[in-house]
Amino acid sequence: MWEKISKVWEIKDVRKNILVVLGLLFIYRLIAHIPMPGVDVASLKEFMSGQQAFQLLNIFSGGTISNFSLILLGVAPYITSSIIFQLLAMIVPKFEEMQKEGESGQAKINNYTRWLTIPLALLQAFSMIKYLSQSSSGVFPSTMTGLDVAIMCISITAGTMFLVWIGDRITECKVGNGISLIIFAGIVSSIPSSVATAVANYTSADFYTFLMYGVVAIATVVGVVFISEGQRQIPVNYAKQVRGSKVFGGGSSHLPLRVNMAGVIPIIFAISLVMVPPMLAQFFLSSKSEWLKNAATHTISLFNNSIFYGVLYFILVFAFTYFYTSVIFHPNKVAENLQKNGGFVPGIRPGKETENYLTAIVGRINLIGATFLGLIAILPLLIKAVSGSSVISLGGTSLLIVVAVAIESAKQLEAQVTMHEYDRV
Repeated sequence: MWEKISKVWEIKDVRKNILVVLGLLFIYRLIAHIPMPGVDVASLKEFMSGQQAFQLLNIFSGGTISNFSLILLGVAPYITSSIIFQLLAMIVPKFEEMQKEGESGQAKINNYTRWLTIPLALLQAFSMIKYLSQSSSGVFPSTMTGLDVAIMCISITAGTMFLVWIGDRITECKVGNGISLIIFAGIVSSIPSSVATAVANYTSADFYTFLMYGVVAIATVVGVVFISEGQRQIPVNYAKQVRGSKVFGGGSSHLPLRVNMAGVIPIIFAISLVMVPPMLAQFFLSSKSEWLKNAATHTISLFNNSIFYGVLYFILVFAFTYFYTSVIFHPNKVAENLQKNGGFVPGIRPGKETENYLTAIVGRINLIGATFLGLIAILPLLIKAVSGSSVISLGGTSLLIVVAVAIESAKQLEAQVTMHEYDRV
């Protein structure tokens, strides 16, 4: 391992790219600690202590929500915009054609994604400010005007777009995906403070709890690596083609199907949906209608129930894993491409039978991937229920993102080292 690291550092271009990425991530973390003026951070943290969904979003954003930072929303609006265009590619023929155009088409979609990020960021910033102003007294000053709200929304949107720009620059360095590395840095940055808090509150009675957290963390990392890298290899044979006196084609290969094709997208989908009902209910707490007010109160208390929250969260992650896999993987197109290139799965007829076979295989693989993602998502709730302690906030989703991004970055660095070795030869 150390030999590979030394090789990476010896190559001037790769070393320069790594230093640029580290510098950009440092700027990101520096801005994350710049709070918006006039916000009572202590009251905000006290309010968030009882909000499970906000705590999870705060971990993803690297603590920017609890600080009410200039980059409060992180890259969440950009991710939402990306998901919207991925779904539109399935419905709108124009976007489907763009995806087939290669790099030029993808560049157009990326531009549309950035433009859509702006109104989404404005909307999310306004919703966050209104939600906090209605649900918690003391977070914002009583003298805050509409102009103050508008300035906050514009500033937060500018912060989000600046992070998107940083992400694009990081991606150009070929050290990993820029947006993923920003989320990675945000999660990793919260580890020292969590450990410091746990050590400060440590008592001898917490020894076995700490030990259990350590074992679960190691087991989770191993499981994440195993599932993230796990593949089902579908054997594919290619028929020989005779043209005149020459024979073309022939041979065998395999079609790799990943166990977790959807990545962490289902969890992001689920978080977005889980947050909507209590946020909407908060706006109706002051309603003049009694039944509407009671319904809002009941909704908020229901979502604060750990059992209901955990079960709903698991079901949504499980369902969205199947949904998103169907969005990105099309058995009919794979079967069609295999047939066009003279490929076939041994024992399976080309065409419709191959499509049905791939659909069945993906369905069985998804059962494992969806169950794993669901358990990872509710891991903090399970740990808290078993140990009865929340001394350490162990997030399975955080570990999943950190490990997946680390693996992807390591692969890209290894590819750059290999490319430079070929150039020397």
